[in-house]
Amino acid sequence: MAMTASKTSCVSAVLLAAGKSTRMGENKLLLPFGGGTVIERTLDNLLASRAGEVIVVLGSKADEIGARIGRRGVTQVFNENYARGMSTSLTAGLKLVNPEARFVLVALGDQPLISPYIYNKLIAAAVATRKGIVIPVRRGERGNPILIAAYYKTELLKQSGDVGGRELLKAHSGDILEVPVSSGSVLVNLNTPDEYRKHLVNV
Repeated sequence: MAMTASKTSCVSAVLLAAGKSTRMGENKLLLPFGGGTVIERTLDNLLASRAGEVIVVLGSKADEIGARIGRRGVTQVFNENYARGMSTSLTAGLKLVNPEARFVLVALGDQPLISPYIYNKLIAAAVATRKGIVIPVRRGERGNPILIAAYYKTELLKQSGDVGGRELLKAHSGDILEVPVSSGSVLVNLNTPDEYRKHLVNV
């Protein structure tokens, strides 16, 4: 795929992989998926994108997930406060982002169906726009990952709880670029056993 040939240093990716997977009943990132595990498929797709660097935030089952990541070219960081919500993991990742980056791509570890093409489409849109927040949209519904301009970093670091970037979107709705995508993968999170089984058959 031609778009994966060169990296975009102005975009850093933070992959959130610290959650407890409460609704799944076991750590969803370690479940089998496409010849590996959920986290491996998600990470390999992200690494095949044009993101200039990838930072993986670990928490629950950090040792096991870290072992699955192996020697892949990423930066791993352990979030000792992961039980306090997604915002703590985002904070841990943001602190390691390249200070020269213009955008941070916030990706979720349980989205193994998102292809490098989708990541690259969003990255290209972020680089070309003057908007500070880029979100994929599938048939009118917003999904993930999202890209957030570096000038919002200080604001994100002040968040608390299990909110991710949600409060930022509410506060800056006029600074959002919605990017239509043809794939429903941006709406798929493997949160429950039923969701996992449903999407496993399509791998």
